[in-house]
Amino acid sequence: MTVASRAEDKNELERLQKVMAAAGVGSRRACEELIRQGRVRVDGRPVTELGTKVDPQTAKITVNGRPVQRKKGYVYYKLHKPHGILSDFGGGARGFKTVIDLLPPGTRRVFPVGRLDLKSEGLMLLTDDGDLANKLTHPRYEHPKVYFVLLQRQPTQKELNRLRKGVELPDGTKTAPAQVEVIEQLPRELRLAKGQKAGHWLRVVLREGKKRQIRHMTAAIGHPTLRLVRWSIGSLELGDLPAGESRALTRAEMAGLRTLSQKSRPMDPDRPRKSRSGSRKNARRHGSRNRS
Repeated sequence: MTVASRAEDKNELERLQKVMAAAGVGSRRACEELIRQGRVRVDGRPVTELGTKVDPQTAKITVNGRPVQRKKGYVYYKLHKPHGILSDFGGGARGFKTVIDLLPPGTRRVFPVGRLDLKSEGLMLLTDDGDLANKLTHPRYEHPKVYFVLLQRQPTQKELNRLRKGVELPDGTKTAPAQVEVIEQLPRELRLAKGQKAGHWLRVVLREGKKRQIRHMTAAIGHPTLRLVRWSIGSLELGDLPAGESRALTRAEMAGLRTLSQKSRPMDPDRPRKSRSGSRKNARRHGSRNRS
């Protein structure tokens, strides 16, 4: 479906959610949800169809009645989220302090690229670049994310192998294979906030991101997660950034992310996808939700 465009060259048209994401409204998936909810209008007409294409140069797009304007440039921040800070914000904050409160004053509207739950810590990337966010978080790209996980007791080899092969989650789905290893020490540059440090640390690499996934994984083998720290998203590492602080990405960090996004290869659309009632084999082979 094509709306609000007089462009003669069809190559000038882009999907509505892509144009919205490029304008900093949110990630593509967030923009798709806004479209589904009927909160988006193009040239005054409500649009609820995800296949809608528009001319990004001429279409007048509004969300909840507010005009969407394309930006000339994007901003990128990395942030060390402490325990007890929400990565969600807006209507879901419920009075809690959020990661937005940790950004420099006057920072324009941004959104998180992958979330962490209230008790989790570590790296968060915030930007208004919806296209990059999509390539870093969409399940089909399978970019690695590294976490350090503190447990009270060291898992046995059998338990570690269960984590590596995948465990069943409370919702009945099974996690994709993961890299899991016991480590003797954390990176020297990691500046953890105060809190428990005694115990046994695991290094876990995921290429998906189901809700509270690591906590459910360790609980499934009888080892509750005591502390969970995200160290990296793709090539971007937390480094020596202190807890509760943020800074703009360096040129080198940006170059690394752009190289990663340019190498992103989406899953073959002809490849069969798992359904909610699909087999565990299909879930293990194809299942991946990049949300942490």
